[in-house]
Amino acid sequence: MISAGVDHVSYRGDGVWQGSGLPYLKAVRARYGGYAAWKQATLQRLRQWGFNTIGAWSDPQLETAPTLPYTLVLDIAARAGASWRKGQEADFFSPAFAAAARRIARQICHAHRNDPNLIGYFSDNELRWGADWRGKQSLLDMYLALPAGAPGRQAAIAFLRREYFGRIAALDHAWEIKATSFDRIQTIGKTSAYRADARQFLRLAAGRYFKVCAQAIHAADPNHLYLGARIAWPWYPAVLEAAHWADVVTINIYARDPRPVAARAARLSGRPVMVTEFSFRARNAVTPNLKGAGPKVANQAARAAAYAKYVERLESLHAAVGFHWFEWCDEPRQGRALDGEDSNYGLVRINDRAYKTFVQAVSAANRKAAAEHGK
Repeated sequence: MISAGVDHVSYRGDGVWQGSGLPYLKAVRARYGGYAAWKQATLQRLRQWGFNTIGAWSDPQLETAPTLPYTLVLDIAARAGASWRKGQEADFFSPAFAAAARRIARQICHAHRNDPNLIGYFSDNELRWGADWRGKQSLLDMYLALPAGAPGRQAAIAFLRREYFGRIAALDHAWEIKATSFDRIQTIGKTSAYRADARQFLRLAAGRYFKVCAQAIHAADPNHLYLGARIAWPWYPAVLEAAHWADVVTINIYARDPRPVAARAARLSGRPVMVTEFSFRARNAVTPNLKGAGPKVANQAARAAAYAKYVERLESLHAAVGFHWFEWCDEPRQGRALDGEDSNYGLVRINDRAYKTFVQAVSAANRKAAAEHGK
């Protein structure tokens, strides 16, 4: 099968940025009277629209049979010190990180090991691997800035000692800095040698992350897939290579054409590829679209055409095994509570009414992709 999914299929919906209230919840309570009727209607709509997977951050109640196949986000790094919003990374070399991965896998994966509806697990979502929208530092910078006794800092120092054969003068020359010892590196270099070292360390750290997660997940549940870590822009090659520890490399691609990134991910990882977030926003929607990722298009007809083309292009890749749309419902006009995003991402409006032109095209594109994939 090809996994055609939707993220955040939620009865509650998003809260309001710096305010109170749950506008989607209020609307569906008025429309359906309660959760059971909403669930039945929503699952029916998803099937009608050609979807066969419940994506990330959806209601746990949607997992219960009979229903659609589903996926789970474990948030291993997030529960071990990482922060998505702040761009703070966990210490992957710490014994505490490996212990957290095993604990989370025992708690969640072991409990789901015999569920025939489960496809698999995402270990995290959009971890920060270096310079991105959350900061300019490389992962090497971040690890060298950890406390002196932190395993991640010690791993970074040990890596640099190996690279420069224990000679701090060689590192100083290559990075054009003036450190007196490896233990006292404070100024980060800007040279090509420094950038090469940062790439090599990222490869080491990312490999550690994916290996620990893969081993923990499969030890607790040998029956389901490890679906990677939903890698976001800028899709560092070292991270894509390290993702070979997963059964599927998962990436979030907010673009009109996913093929360049998806093909690169498959080539570098040697794994099938699933796009776990993509979306298009109509400029004439009620939502402001002032904050959020993804291309803007003129209207719902243009949005429909963009969706169909995206899915067609992705399915043309032999390695592609899925695409998950972000998301079920529009974000509030005031912005969502998490970070103020206010975009037209929904298959349905805040009042739960479908974008008819859009979902008709979505349904056709999904069915066409399933047919092509099955050939």
